Amino acid sequence: MTLPARAEDIVGLTAHDRSGAKVGKIGQVYYDDQTEQPTWATVNTGLFGMNESFVPLQNAHSDGDTLVVAHDKAVIKDAPNVGHDQHLSETEEMELFRYYGLDSNRGQTQRGVATDRRSEPGRADRGNGTASMTRSEERLNVGTRTEETGKVRLRKHVVTDEQQVAVPVRREEVRVERTPLTGDERATAGKHTDFTDAEQEVTLHEERPVVRKETVPVEKVQVGTETVTENKTVRDKVRKEQVEVDGEHRKR
Repeated sequence: MTLPARAEDIVGLTAHDRSGAKVGKIGQVYYDDQTEQPTWATVNTGLFGMNESFVPLQNAHSDGDTLVVAHDKAVIKDAPNVGHDQHLSETEEMELFRYYGLDSNRGQTQRGVATDRRSEPGRADRGNGTASMTRSEERLNVGTRTEETGKVRLRKHVVTDEQQVAVPVRREEVRVERTPLTGDERATAGKHTDFTDAEQEVTLHEERPVVRKETVPVEKVQVGTETVTENKTVRDKVRKEQVEVDGEHRKR
């Protein structure tokens, strides 16, 4: 596996260090003015790929979508933060050579020939006189979950109440009637010359209330649930990115 000869084939590859750790995506490629060979590349490192570090392409090779470089990830991330212009100055190049411990007699000037124009979060695209940046923001995704809020039990116990009921009852009372005898009735009754004691007996009756109890079902009580819908307001803080344009703009 060798390094691609064209810079366009290197831009966009994912750089891994010599131990296999992912470093970042190749953003730009610089090649030697004399040999026309790719010599340096920039790798997007740091949080969200906001930083670009130079890494030498010496002894690097590609493996599919991966570019394996000959230096460790920590070394690449701490590389000197030199300019990213179309050309590297001699001073900038010498600083990189010293940092990576490379031979500085391989060339004097490097020139950028390819840039990854695919958008990445938080990274401005370069090329064709335009620059763009992807802006992100947080949004609330609100859902619901069911939680147990309480229990309801049906419990039955016995209480005693006093009831009063009016019951009509009948009774017999003694009524005395005296009726004078007529002539015929006296003749029929005959003459009584002897006075004697006599006795007649009449039985009296009356009704009295009789109470008996019976248990009868009178009501069915049941507990169920029903779903009601109400609106609740959810509040939380969300972050968003804002893009500001700095610099002067001159109209011609």
